Amino acid sequence: MKLWITETEKVKRQAGEDAVVILQHWKQKVRRLRIYRACLCVMLLLAGAGLMGYGYYLVDSSIPSILHVRAGSEEALELDIPAKGEILNVSRQGQSNIPEGAVSVDLSRPVTMKTGSPDTLQMQVKLFGILPLKQVGIRVIEDQELIPVGVPIGIYVKTEGVLVVGTGEFRSAGGEKVSPAKNIVKSGDYVLKLNGEEITEKDDLISRIENGDGAEQILTIRRGEECFDVKICPVRDQSGKYKIGVWVRDNAQGVGTMTYIDSRGNFGALGHGINDVDTSTLMEMNDGTLYQTEIISIQKGTAGHPGEMTGMIVYNDERILGDITSNSVRGIFGKCNNKALALGTEEALPIGLKQEIEKGPAQILCTVDGTTRYYNIEITDVHLDHDNVNRGIELKVTDPELIALTGGIVQGMSGAPIIQNGKFIGAVTHVLVQDSTRGYGIFIENMLER
Repeated sequence: MKLWITETEKVKRQAGEDAVVILQHWKQKVRRLRIYRACLCVMLLLAGAGLMGYGYYLVDSSIPSILHVRAGSEEALELDIPAKGEILNVSRQGQSNIPEGAVSVDLSRPVTMKTGSPDTLQMQVKLFGILPLKQVGIRVIEDQELIPVGVPIGIYVKTEGVLVVGTGEFRSAGGEKVSPAKNIVKSGDYVLKLNGEEITEKDDLISRIENGDGAEQILTIRRGEECFDVKICPVRDQSGKYKIGVWVRDNAQGVGTMTYIDSRGNFGALGHGINDVDTSTLMEMNDGTLYQTEIISIQKGTAGHPGEMTGMIVYNDERILGDITSNSVRGIFGKCNNKALALGTEEALPIGLKQEIEKGPAQILCTVDGTTRYYNIEITDVHLDHDNVNRGIELKVTDPELIALTGGIVQGMSGAPIIQNGKFIGAVTHVLVQDSTRGYGIFIENMLER
């Protein structure tokens, strides 16, 4: 039997097949649109979260973790952020003696704070008055004046114990490569004692090991805050001397700039600590001495090559300026003698707190050609809450004479006082390697915070 399909039936069948294809295409299109919509929503959510996070960071970084204010004065604070702060007076037991919510400030508007005697306060900051943001320590300090100095100084620092720079190999009497101290001591350790007796000089440590007849040696090590004993067996080298295979250092020398002298005859200098050149760690000092020095040459700074002032230091008693009592991340500090006090020829200036610093013209005081004088700079940015304590101020040298002499900021200029609007606001600390006219400074309040 033969089936005949009419033209009409063919058309209907084709139409049905076309409808199925169209429906499938439509379903695929709808599915793709849903996927695109979901991806777009995710991207918008991520972008929104990123913007919120960045905004949160910007607000957080615009609020100082520590805020210094002068005792017995009115202090203006303009943070201009969408947040509210609640001020608490923290007692010795860590509890506030101000009722909760009694002192609240709107940080989106200028705030005037009236302070009493020196004290320590806390301000709990909440974004939009709701979201916890950070706690700000408010330290009410006595106002003071400092004499800016800007004179080059020679520095000699004696370590506490002997600093381990590193461990190394040497050939034993039998020709083998040995490293007795490897994995026992490490770079940055301080050797305080050898067999229970104090070590103050590297020559003493070396001599006692060489004359120990190869007996096991007990070293008392300080590593960070921890002290402990280690045992090392010396090995005779090819010259017949006993060694343990460590590189050590017991002192550091250099040239910097004295920053200030206070009313009690104390000095501050450098604006950063003295670090070991090999371990890059802050040197823990036993004592130190400040010396007079003269700048004998200046290597100008260029792009990629920081310049340097070279000073001549004569280590004799007649040239001593004072004792260094502290080496910290904020600088070196100590007591002046009469010779050092005579260097403070400038008029004492009131300190300027970081919230008072403005972008714009300022000056630094330094000695590069034998004469101590002010040079013009521009403050390009101020970081109220910078993670690096030594880089709160960004600056650029604009004085053509200083640029002609040094190329801008050079090594040895660390500690040069920064003055703005008649106030002592900080000290030069670093130079940008790629642009010697630009650098950083530390807030003077950070130096005084030690």
